[in-house]
Amino acid sequence: MSIAERREYILGRIEAAAKWAKRQAGEVSLTAVSKQQPDERIKAALSAGQTVFGENRVQEAQKRWGDAFADHRNNIELRLIGPLQTNKAEDAVCLFDVIETLDRMKLARAIMKAADKTGRIPKLFVQVNIGAEDQKSGVMPSALPGFLKDLKSELDITPQGLMCIPPAGEAASPHFWYLNNLAKDHGIKNLSMGMSSDYETAVKMGATHVRVGSALFGNRGL
Repeated sequence: MSIAERREYILGRIEAAAKWAKRQAGEVSLTAVSKQQPDERIKAALSAGQTVFGENRVQEAQKRWGDAFADHRNNIELRLIGPLQTNKAEDAVCLFDVIETLDRMKLARAIMKAADKTGRIPKLFVQVNIGAEDQKSGVMPSALPGFLKDLKSELDITPQGLMCIPPAGEAASPHFWYLNNLAKDHGIKNLSMGMSSDYETAVKMGATHVRVGSALFGNRGL
């Protein structure tokens, strides 16, 4: 299948999953994970009407959307879905419309300092380490209430959403259910969860944004 055909298929599966959950398909946004994809695949996605893209690395995103596809930048939403170092905060603030991986106060301070300098502030999602994995980034679920309180009291930040990556090798649905309940507990409406292998499950569990790479573009390097 072409990228356009894959995109239509994915959107159809999102619609079916949303219908199953008695939701509207329009409540769910498809983020095309464009990291490490060759330019011709990005071009094909753009031609197919894709307008939301997710990048893992600031430098790679700068090269792609500030150079190769600079003419398209104002017509898309660009989301940072990979970890962000504090020394890249200003570059990220300048480039991205949404940063999904806020996970510590030091980073929040760096983002707000960059926002004050540039006059631009992206929407912010808090990454939750939903499986409490030592090797993974994100705020531990038990620490989320305190983190949200600190964001508001110190920096007047109210996150737009929560994001998670479930543990590999485990059923995703309990983790998606858990994130949805955390969001409800704190009055947060947006949930970025679900990737190529489990985006339909994520939609059924309340995802508002799904991050799909290989199912849309094919495997990298092929």
